[in-house]
Amino acid sequence: MDFINFFIGIVMHLDKHLVVLTRNYGVWTYLILFIIIFFETGLVVTPLLPGDSLLFAAGNIAALGTIRVEVLLAVLTVAAVSGDTVNYWAGNIIGPRVFRGNGRFLKKEYLDRTHLFYEKYGGKTVILARFVPIVRTFAPFVAGVGSMSYGRFFAYNIIGGISWVALFVLSGYYFGAIPVVKENFSIVILAIIIISVLPGAIEFIRHRNGPAD
Repeated sequence: MDFINFFIGIVMHLDKHLVVLTRNYGVWTYLILFIIIFFETGLVVTPLLPGDSLLFAAGNIAALGTIRVEVLLAVLTVAAVSGDTVNYWAGNIIGPRVFRGNGRFLKKEYLDRTHLFYEKYGGKTVILARFVPIVRTFAPFVAGVGSMSYGRFFAYNIIGGISWVALFVLSGYYFGAIPVVKENFSIVILAIIIISVLPGAIEFIRHRNGPAD
């Protein structure tokens, strides 16, 4: 419970934490943000790291002039694309063996849930999953497990990575300074999290309840 409260506190006050981060670490902030986004997209065991909300908050901080938005876009796009690439090859090499069991984090239900997205959207899942937490982390892994050709995966990966980073960073950059957003930043972050999680939650509930008669 303490960890959950700590995690919620970090996510809900990302703007304040990023201000402190840029003040204390300067240009090293780019590397720290790179690592977080890389881990969130590249390691199948870390699906709960902040993604959408972190990108929005980082864009908001860039609007203050403490970090450069063009550098931020480039660094985080590379992090997102390279993270998915690592995740794909992890799925390709070790995925089938890992999912024979049902570990604490690598649950087969996550694999099955992501398979539903592939059945519905095909290869475009790699792009669409960028905007759905948890599924975002598992989609490239499943692509690797399913032996999607790397050339095909890489094309979707580039499009998805650029679109995801640009949408949230630029949204934070251009809209984060609006007074009503600035004064209610925690509420905006919470709304982003809810909107991001909602599609996956609905799909999960539908899957658990089974098809309607």
